Amino acid sequence: MENNKICPGCGVMLPNKNIEFSDQYNASGECIQLYHELSANLIMSPDVTFPTQHAVDAYGAQHSGSRVKNIRTAFSLIGLYLAVERECTGRQVQHAHMEIAKRNIKWSPFILPIRPYALSVADVLSVVEVKRNEMLMEWSKNVWDTWENYHEWTKNICKNYLKNF
Repeated sequence: MENNKICPGCGVMLPNKNIEFSDQYNASGECIQLYHELSANLIMSPDVTFPTQHAVDAYGAQHSGSRVKNIRTAFSLIGLYLAVERECTGRQVQHAHMEIAKRNIKWSPFILPIRPYALSVADVLSVVEVKRNEMLMEWSKNVWDTWENYHEWTKNICKNYLKNF
């Protein structure tokens, strides 16, 4: 039995707990477990700006791949653009997602970035709670920067489909 397992999405190496790979993300079971831990931590926060949305989008884009629906990747990139470039809160991003969801858009497959990610969900969880939102935004920025080949595409989607953003 191996001592560590590499997540195919973000590349983080985690202790192997023999957890099945995710069926919704390009992620190891160990990595998805950390994502669920972070989500639970964030959702319990009284922060009305809803930072959980940034974690959803950063994780979604970072763990895109063949088993992931194209809409998840598209929405993740849109959310990251709005958060990082337009400084929208998680709540504002959530509303943008709802607005775009009203459209009947057929999302094309995405070509994954070649450049490795510098941060992962493990990095967000490794900081003390009072610094977590700051690290969450660093992670979001890193994931957004790694998807640089889709920056113009994402900006155009937002320009064409979002009136108030």
